[in-house]
Formats: sequence, C-alpha cells, structure tokens
Amino acid sequence: MTEGNFVDYVKLHVSSGKGGKGSMHLHREKFIEKGGPDGGDGGRGGHVIMRGNSNLWTLYTYKFKRHFRAGHGEHGSKSRSTGADGADVYMDVPLGTIVRDRETNEIIFEITEDGEERIIAKGGMGGRGNWHFKTPTNQTPRYAQPGTPGEEIDIILELKVLADVGLVGFPNAGKSTLLSVVSSAKPKIADYEFTTLKPNLGIVEYRDFKSFVMADIPGIIEGAAEGKGLGHYFLRHIERNSVLLFLIPADADDIRKQYDILLDELKRYNPEILDKERFIIISKSDMLDEELKAELKAELDKTLPVDYMFVSSVAQQGLTELKDKLWKMLND
Repeated sequence: MTEGNFVDYVKLHVSSGKGGKGSMHLHREKFIEKGGPDGGDGGRGGHVIMRGNSNLWTLYTYKFKRHFRAGHGEHGSKSRSTGADGADVYMDVPLGTIVRDRETNEIIFEITEDGEERIIAKGGMGGRGNWHFKTPTNQTPRYAQPGTPGEEIDIILELKVLADVGLVGFPNAGKSTLLSVVSSAKPKIADYEFTTLKPNLGIVEYRDFKSFVMADIPGIIEGAAEGKGLGHYFLRHIERNSVLLFLIPADADDIRKQYDILLDELKRYNPEILDKERFIIISKSDMLDEELKAELKAELDKTLPVDYMFVSSVAQQGLTELKDKLWKMLND
C-alpha cells in the first residue's frame, strides 16, 4: 500500500432519511359511498449504517466523498398501503475505526469485527395513516401523522491500525527499510527525517505459508505525547499492535537513553501500551565490525531491560532470526 493511499482520518457529514407521511384517504368505490378511512402509514426513512469490513485497510474511500444521505420514506396510500422504507446507506470501514462526534469529540462507537453493523444516523419514523385514528365518535378522521425528520451529524472517522507488530523508533531509524525487506510493502525510503508521514502496512511471510502483519509507524520525537511532530496522528496506531518492535540504530549516541525516551513517550500517551510485548533491534548493524559488536553487546547486556538483536536490513543480516523471534512472541 502506498503512503498516498493510506488515509486514517476523515471528517464526514451524514444524514438519514425522513419518514413518509401517513395517508388521509377515505375508502370510495362503486356502491360504497362512505367506506371509512383507509389511509396507510408512511415508510421509515433510511438509516446511515457503518459496517466493518476486514478486507479494508484504509479510509481512502472517504477521501473524496464527504457527504452521505439516506433515502426518504415513501408516503402511505389508500387501502392501508404502507409506503416503502427509504434506502439505507452502508458505509464500509476497516476494523479498528473509531467514530467521533465532530462537535463534542466524544467517541460514539468503535468498529472492531468483520460484518459488525452500527447505525450512525437513524431514519425518521413514518407517520400513521388516518385509519389508526378512527373512533366510535369520529368515524371519518381527516388527519394523519406526518413522518418524523431524519438525523444529521458531523462525524470524524479515525483509524487505529490493526497490526501484529508495530515498528517504533526515532525518525530515520531504518523502520521503512526493514519493512521493505521483510515484506512486499514499498514504503518511501530516503536519508532524511520524517520520510514516513503515514503508517505503512506489510504482510511478512513466514515458514509453512504462515504470515503476520507489520506496521511501519512514523518516527517518534520527544514531546510526541503532547502533540509535537506528528504527535497523536500516529501514536494512536501503536495502541492496536500486539508486539512493539523498537528500532535503534547502531550508531546512536546512547542506545539505552533512546529506548527510555521512546518508552516514556508511549507511557505518557497511554500507560496501557507498556503492557504489550516489547523487543529491541539494533538496526544498521552492518556498520559494526565484530570487535565493536562484541563491545556493544557486553554493554547492552548490562543496560537494556528487554531482549535485543542485531539486524541489518541493507546487508540482510539477522532477518530470519528476527522473524523467528517475532513469530514466537506473537504465538506464546
């Protein structure tokens, strides 16, 4: 999936249909001059329904169309005929989509299962026809109910990526390069910070036709939890990953310090993220000779609180061992 096609935040306006009017018809036919009321009910207005679709990975569908309107209910007619219901509008969204009220910013609901349907705007009720209002003292009521109006709401759709492994690191740590060599994803790769502005997803093929999903998430900077850099626009994606894979380049000034900063930003954004499985890879390790690697390993064994591994995406060193480790962590 290319970066331009990955849309994870859209603002939409949705409106349901209004209900049809009830009929005020009085029955008339040959030899029956006063047949009484027989006006039918109006049909209900169409709903706007959000539906989960496991085949979707992005909100790209809603990048260009921002207004959704359901059909109005038909009016009732003679012979107690009920008007047709308005056409419902179904909006398919990826799993992990959060729907917010744009005015209050409150979460209305969340779509997490394939085929799950939730009504975002309810259609108006159809009005009752005049035959409902016939009484012993009023045999020919000449009134019926109008249909109730539909609902209108401005909403925000936010997507939190559902991936097995999320790549966490500072800008230009080598996350996109790693994703490009372990999967068929083609993220943008360049030698400057914030090359990745939106998450990229890749399917990592494993042994015996098994696979798992890896997400390359834009780089974290200090203060991201307060919204600096790309802030909340990407931190929310980390909430849905099963395993967090921290990437720290081998030429970093202080590997433990970088790990602590990354962990602190996640903790300040959402402390529950720290309950996830974590693993560190020292990227760009092809820059180290065996002697330097041995010295660094001796230091990291004392300082790093979680397991780590040396990996080079460019030289394709340690990639098979990395897949084995991640698969074990995902299935333990």
